[in-house]
Amino acid sequence: MKQINRIREFSSTDTWVALLRERAFSEPSALAFGFMLNGHDVEINYTYEDLDAAARKIGAALQRAGKAGERAVLLYQPGPDYVCALMGCLYAGVVAVPVYAPRLNGSYETVKQIAASANATLLLSTGKTLTALNPDEWENISREGFSWLATDALPASLAETWVLPKINIDTLAVLQFTSGSTGRPKGVMLCHGHLLTNSRMIARGMNCNRDSVGVIWLPPYHDMGLIGGLLQPMYSGFPVHIMSPTTFVQRPMRWLEAITKYRGTISAAPNFAYELCAKRVRPEQLATLDLSSWKVAGNGAEPIRADTLRQFSKAFASVGFDERAFFPCYGMAETTLYVTGSPHFTGVRTLHASRDALGVGAVVPVAASNDQIELVSSGTPDPEVDVCIVSPRTGLVCQTGFVGEVWVSGQTVANGYWDHEEETKQTFKAKIPGSDAHWLRTGDLGSLVNGELYVTGRIKDLIIIRGQNHYPHDIETTVASVHPALRAYGTAAFSVAGNEGEQLVVVQEIDRNSVVDDDYSELEAAIRHAIADKHQLQVGRIAIVKAGSIPKTSSGKTQRLLCRQWLLGGEITALNETITSAV
Repeated sequence: MKQINRIREFSSTDTWVALLRERAFSEPSALAFGFMLNGHDVEINYTYEDLDAAARKIGAALQRAGKAGERAVLLYQPGPDYVCALMGCLYAGVVAVPVYAPRLNGSYETVKQIAASANATLLLSTGKTLTALNPDEWENISREGFSWLATDALPASLAETWVLPKINIDTLAVLQFTSGSTGRPKGVMLCHGHLLTNSRMIARGMNCNRDSVGVIWLPPYHDMGLIGGLLQPMYSGFPVHIMSPTTFVQRPMRWLEAITKYRGTISAAPNFAYELCAKRVRPEQLATLDLSSWKVAGNGAEPIRADTLRQFSKAFASVGFDERAFFPCYGMAETTLYVTGSPHFTGVRTLHASRDALGVGAVVPVAASNDQIELVSSGTPDPEVDVCIVSPRTGLVCQTGFVGEVWVSGQTVANGYWDHEEETKQTFKAKIPGSDAHWLRTGDLGSLVNGELYVTGRIKDLIIIRGQNHYPHDIETTVASVHPALRAYGTAAFSVAGNEGEQLVVVQEIDRNSVVDDDYSELEAAIRHAIADKHQLQVGRIAIVKAGSIPKTSSGKTQRLLCRQWLLGGEITALNETITSAV
């Protein structure tokens, strides 16, 4: 097994506070970030001097309250207040807990669950948000010692009272809660060292430097938005222009318009964002774009589809997008973020694998045909991590080309889950015979082929019918393309126990803009035929549902296990009244 001699490159800048203070001292007027209020015309800018002053102000308030070492929930909509509060926590030695902030009339149930799970003692937000909250709803966490702080109401003079906290490379900085795509969210414990290590890895993999320009719309409570979108630019010293996720969802072209306006060189998103842009762009919009500056188009957080990348390249080649900019990558909250990536500006590498061989756990390259799956390479592991493919059943390293669980070891791997000792031991302390290292069990299935990682799916989502493995996203891709009325990224495939063993179930959303008669037999027949033809599977049940019925995580991942639970429990209503089912 490859062993890497890792040399820590931390000097005096061994905390995020030291890094940001150095930026504020050496280049106070340089732009740290700008937040686009409407996605295009108006931007609120913060220099490093501005950000340092805001962080000291909030940090001083937290120090006065004696909150060092405590957990603080950050309840903000994406924007400058969020970034300043995050830095303020680090400046005070307070553990930041970023959460998804619902609209004022939305449900705060997930926020309360995370606050309780983190054993938080403080809630940070704006005065407007805190005024709107009903204290009675927070009774389960409003215990003695729990307090609230409106950071936008703090006087600027507080910054002068701030003192450097007693923190170091091993001080806990952030509880990064997982997306919950296959279970309840858990708080991943990230120290200052994890943030710096992974930022260094991203800078190396994506060739980030002082001349880079970032554009990001991903939410700051998601690992890809927080670590890659906010912290990486500060680490490498380049400006980033931030857009609200809502702005992107309302009109995806604003993302590409921002790259055009600010001459963005680096921007990343999940696969669905590229597909949305490729499908929705109109000729008159193309005429306003210039994507020639874009050198790193990161793609991660969900299965990467080769067809999507080809569609995007074709759609935007005429306005300067170079397909070599695509940067498929792999990572997760438990590794801080980044683990593997493709060589800079080399584009996408794919592998046509036999579907039958993949079904029994082997990656066998074949010629392109109907009986193959095109896998996208997520690149090679960063030099500071080891990646192994391990049999989940035996715990032994798989031979090259076989599918197993992706295990990761290195300084970027988090300390574990907050207040979950048993799960931390099972997930973060795995052992491989012949290795003294602790290994993270990612829960992802994949294979290393010629040193490159090909991710095939999630262990908990794997569908096993008659001893054959089937990957839900592969089936979902097939289903979504059979009829224009079916909503893209609105499919969930899973199995349930039936009279004759495991049966395949497909839940499919109808596109909001489609007009469909009450007779759904044509759609059902098309779905059944496509799955039988491409996967040699019979479908036990098809549930046609309204758009938005399938549960998703805050980052857009399909929650298949929860969807299964909702369907069987009657919490999802099928529009097709008669469903032929053996379930």
